[in-house]
Amino acid sequence: MESRFDLAYNAAHALCLAALRAKGYRARHRYIVFQVLPHTLGLGPEVWRVFDKAHPQRNVAEYEGVLDVDERLVTDLIAACEIVAGKLGNIP
Repeated sequence: MESRFDLAYNAAHALCLAALRAKGYRARHRYIVFQVLPHTLGLGPEVWRVFDKAHPQRNVAEYEGVLDVDERLVTDLIAACEIVAGKLGNIP
């Protein structure tokens, strides 16, 4: 479960970062790419709140070595990534 979370979170970050860069911007902080999803891809809270929930868990895992995720979060994270990927493919 931990590796699935890690892979899904990193995919989410990469996809959201690609959307931000496609609009001509860069982020200094990792979290910004999730916060601006309504502006970069027109996505609502049903998507970015999943990333909002996953981000602190990623930080605890990264900096403290503790990862406690459940399957529901991983499933929601993957589903949100699929939505972002679909929207990203429509950027002119």
